[in-house]
Amino acid sequence: MRLKMRLLALGLLLLIGVNLKGQEVDAPKREFRGVWVATVANIDWPTKGVWEVDKQKKDLISILDEHKRQGINAVIFQIRPAADALYAKSGEPWSQWLTGAQGKAPNETFDPLAFAIEECHKRGIELHAWFNPYRATFDAVSAIHPTHITKQKPEWFFSYGGKKLFDPGIPDVREYITQVILNVVKNYDIDGVHFDDYFYPYGIKGQVINDAASFRNYNYENITSIADWRRNNVDRLIKMVSDSIKHYKNYVKFGISPFGIWQNKRQSIEGSETNGGDSYHGLYADSRKWAKEGWVDYINPQIYWSFESSPAPYAKLVDWWSENAYGRHLYIGHGAYRINDPKDYAWKDPKQIPNQIIYNRQNTRVQGSIYFSSKSLTTNRLGVSDSLANNYYKYPSLPPVMLWVDSIAPYNPQNLLAANTGKSIVLSWKQPLEAKDKEPTYGYVVYRFENGDTVNTEKASAIKNIYYGDITSWEDKDIRPGNSYTYVVTAIDRMKNESEYSIPVTILVEEKASIGKL
Repeated sequence: MRLKMRLLALGLLLLIGVNLKGQEVDAPKREFRGVWVATVANIDWPTKGVWEVDKQKKDLISILDEHKRQGINAVIFQIRPAADALYAKSGEPWSQWLTGAQGKAPNETFDPLAFAIEECHKRGIELHAWFNPYRATFDAVSAIHPTHITKQKPEWFFSYGGKKLFDPGIPDVREYITQVILNVVKNYDIDGVHFDDYFYPYGIKGQVINDAASFRNYNYENITSIADWRRNNVDRLIKMVSDSIKHYKNYVKFGISPFGIWQNKRQSIEGSETNGGDSYHGLYADSRKWAKEGWVDYINPQIYWSFESSPAPYAKLVDWWSENAYGRHLYIGHGAYRINDPKDYAWKDPKQIPNQIIYNRQNTRVQGSIYFSSKSLTTNRLGVSDSLANNYYKYPSLPPVMLWVDSIAPYNPQNLLAANTGKSIVLSWKQPLEAKDKEPTYGYVVYRFENGDTVNTEKASAIKNIYYGDITSWEDKDIRPGNSYTYVVTAIDRMKNESEYSIPVTILVEEKASIGKL
């Protein structure tokens, strides 16, 4: 036992970024590092009661700058909290959380989604559009706009817990929701479509889901159990959305973040060794099936518990999901909002989240993390943001590739040049030749190696910049006189397949301006 513990401690030491000689070890070059930016009830953005567009833009830029500093490479941006919209090209009314009243447009031409996409891509951050597919109202007191779908099609909804929810058993409902999502896929340069854990509602004592009429009218497959019929309704939506996204834009990723427990072992022999609520029976969401059938590109279970949790230990759930992702990407949802929770001593330990990252990296079937929510990181609870920025996410990372979508890399950039201005080095290059699959170049990765270091683009520490766009230049302001720097640039496509690197260029930093020699 002592030997086993020592080996485990050694493994953790290596994984946190130190080798046996005390030297720094690179973090993974490929890792999904996401954060949810929640707009419902103004959780993260925009600030409640502040409706000026300039202020909202500045606040969002500040949030994205901080997440960039933390090493985050994906933002899960909530654009449809309750059959409403935080984007301009929508048939649904503007969200009350953007302007203070549902249906009220911003004071000037402002499309939050388009703005967020542009600002994310400048920073090498993916944007996944987060939809709540079934929630139609958030509370009983909000003023509902006359154009809201609950006013137009009241027969599509049931009330539960003071909210109105779409009835997933009605075929026209599933078609409507799919078209809402496709409208965004077609009209915006998003990187992904994202659902969270809300399907059928979480159970409330004394409440009943009033869908008996739908069960009678739309049970075309003659399913005997209403529970199985509800699960089938959710399955049908997931498959419809998946097929539709891939038909129009195959490169747009589709991911779902289900409740962390699929089923407990007491409910199914295939379930996890846990004892808590579940998505299969509780929400009629067969979340494991969606990965098994290949309907999603990534599954993102919300494992919002600590290692020490008795009903649902973090490690057991990560292990279970890693055995049940069926080759799709597995990103773990972390409960960053629980950090410093006074009701749970485990979350008062500043090492809880770092240890979860370490545990994930031990498992090759886990490709990354997503944190709920943005404010939990930007407020730096128990130093978690500094821990990410200075240690675990110190170096930039590319999202992992999805070879089942696209496995063909671009060609490398051409004619890389470097010029010393005296205060910086300016790089410029030409776009690559057209890729074999005709996919256009989507962005670039700039690497730098100092004082004769061997060019090795697998080293995350060598990455100086990642961005998405067609700009073919970059300025390195972090230079020191007397040092020589070797640069290479690679091209990436939409799915982040990476080219071979360009012909290297080396430049010695002198006081006077000079042109780098190949």
